[in-house]
Amino acid sequence: MAMIKKQRLDKLKNKASELLNRSLDQHINLAVTGLSRSGKTAFITSLVNQLINEGHGSRLSFFDPVHHGNFIAAKRVPQKNLSIPRFDYDKAISSLTSDIPSWPEPTHGISELRLAIRYQPKKSLLKYATDMATLTLDITDYPGEWLLDLPMLNQTYEQWSEQTQVLLSAAPRDKHSQEFLVKVGQIDPFGAVDEELLAQLSKEYTKLLHTFRYELGLSVIQPGRFILPAELAGAPILEFFPFPNLNTIDGNDYQNASDDSFIGMLRSRYIEYKEQVVKVFYQQHFLRFDRQIVLADCLTPLNACSDNSGSESFADLQLAIDMILESYSYGKSGLFSRLFSPKIDKLLFAATKADHVTAEQHGPMVSLLDQLIYQSKHKLNYEAIEMKTLAIAAVKSTTSGKTLHKGQRISVIQGNTLPKGQESTAKITLFPGAVPEKLPEKNYWQQSAFNFINFLPITGMEKHEPLPHIRMDQVLQFLLADKMI
Repeated sequence: MAMIKKQRLDKLKNKASELLNRSLDQHINLAVTGLSRSGKTAFITSLVNQLINEGHGSRLSFFDPVHHGNFIAAKRVPQKNLSIPRFDYDKAISSLTSDIPSWPEPTHGISELRLAIRYQPKKSLLKYATDMATLTLDITDYPGEWLLDLPMLNQTYEQWSEQTQVLLSAAPRDKHSQEFLVKVGQIDPFGAVDEELLAQLSKEYTKLLHTFRYELGLSVIQPGRFILPAELAGAPILEFFPFPNLNTIDGNDYQNASDDSFIGMLRSRYIEYKEQVVKVFYQQHFLRFDRQIVLADCLTPLNACSDNSGSESFADLQLAIDMILESYSYGKSGLFSRLFSPKIDKLLFAATKADHVTAEQHGPMVSLLDQLIYQSKHKLNYEAIEMKTLAIAAVKSTTSGKTLHKGQRISVIQGNTLPKGQESTAKITLFPGAVPEKLPEKNYWQQSAFNFINFLPITGMEKHEPLPHIRMDQVLQFLLADKMI
């Protein structure tokens, strides 16, 4: 009983401390948003690493609290939610700094991390009350694919099925999904459900989603939990799929379909998934964000020119970003909203893997991402929030230089790779290609040769030293600096 009382008291103290920090504007809940392979785990690891190692050779010259001398120190502290795993920073940094370095394992579930950042206030009212203030930074990590389920909260099963059927029937998905759609179309929607058949078709639909994501490089994957199920792996709540041509079924018959009919069970599992998985995820993790960074890999689709699917990959990425941003709350934050209903007032778009191209290609990377997110930014401008676009590398994996080619000096990058079928790494030097400043026209995919390589981390990095990066100081400046003055 005493233990329960202590836990309740600790919870109240944490809540009171959080409210006090919010009232003083000394707390940030950062949404790190990105689909898998956009570098989310590496980004969080680098952000923590740069802050806790500042003063040990960290290169944060564009981060004003360091540049002006009022940054003191940062450290990891216990998080507020004890039922959620802690982001495994130590494991991630060990992967990057081992004798044979490797990229940290991608995110498979939810985790949290809290940083306490000490600084000397110089301009705010806090300077009259204390010589040292603390900014609390909370970061929640989760698989990016789960974000794509959030729009389902506003869709009925029939609306979702219709939208998904449109996607499945269009290039490049159509070639892979035709057999599945034919199989489902042969089922009597009002017949007694065969759970074994339902489970088998659910596996086939899940296999399609894996193909779309990992073979075609597409971004719109619904439901996202099907390919990254975490603790729900094997649960019946993940056994459903879209039913084609629902609009041709009599509306009354559909509404009155029993739960033991085929269409009734698909509908009930969809609703249960929305209520018990998607809504719970949203309510627990999406209602208190203040700042956001959206990580986007714009380079991988450029490699798709060999099979002419690059334009479709870009269109899919554009749709995925639009879908994701619709699920957040944006706007200016005053005292009342900070305390009870926080809104995102700063949004940073980051084109990741800037170290995988030469330096003069960073400008085109930013322009390309800006065009991808044009519609989303146009909508958000109405809320008058501050936005910025950068090309970054959270952990730099290449070095740059010049070489002679046909009598001309050209920029190149050099890094380590692991050739297919080989056990040892190889160092290569190359010019990967020119990044287009705009979304490429169809002829780009036939004419251009972009050689995007998945480089390994640089060898020789140390655990207790700052990781090499590109523009992480500008990221920190945009997301944190105004809270530390």
